Amino acid sequence: MPNLSKKTVTELRVRYGETDQMGVVYYGNYAAYLEQGRTDWLRAQGFSYKWMEANGVQLPVVKLSIDYKRPAHYDEVIRITTKLRNIPTYKIEFDYEIHNQDNQLLVSAYTALVFVDMETKKLMKAPDYLDQKLREE
Repeated sequence: MPNLSKKTVTELRVRYGETDQMGVVYYGNYAAYLEQGRTDWLRAQGFSYKWMEANGVQLPVVKLSIDYKRPAHYDEVIRITTKLRNIPTYKIEFDYEIHNQDNQLLVSAYTALVFVDMETKKLMKAPDYLDQKLREE
């Protein structure tokens, strides 16, 4: 049975250039934070986007949903928790929570990505190596 409990936690410090004049993180930057969470989740499984692309697989985002609860501010340390939502098929789905250094929930979010064969540009099933990794305890 695949392990859905695999999650990662990524810590980042909010940079000045990610904020507006009030020192609040610009809303569009949260997508990049989620991407960092996904990248770290994949690395924790032993893969990277670069490695997957070198092996003929792309993972474009096809859905993004963000629920903003409260703002992050310049120089705060934020914590991005990334968790696999369900077993990957032709798509892989993640749930996220972003907390600040005071453990306040800032954002809850969801993304869906699809597996695309780089040669044919068509949807493909999740690679076997990912399924095998998720079956490990």
